[in-house]
Amino acid sequence: MTGWVWMSLAIVAEIVATSSLKASNGFTRLIPSVVVVLGYGLSFWWFSVALKLGVPVGISYAVWSGVGTVGVMLVGRFVYGESVSMIQYAGAAVVIGGVVIMNLGGAPVG
Repeated sequence: MTGWVWMSLAIVAEIVATSSLKASNGFTRLIPSVVVVLGYGLSFWWFSVALKLGVPVGISYAVWSGVGTVGVMLVGRFVYGESVSMIQYAGAAVVIGGVVIMNLGGAPVG
């Protein structure tokens, strides 16, 4: 698998883990708590594999954190019924736009 496939898996694991934090109820519920710990563990492991396969660390972290942030916001909205304002959706679009711009940035300087 390519580094970007591993990065995608890391992002999904991070979104699942972060979203499970709410369900864990402060780590008082066993199954969601286990999902949190395993999800973060897998996320960091798969992130490290992506880096080992040559995905640049700065770009990969921007993608991981940006897509993860928007993904968790959407889980909050559609799974937990949290309200999301138009301003927050606009902010998510700016985050994704920033990640896209970083990826289109071309050759590094220096």
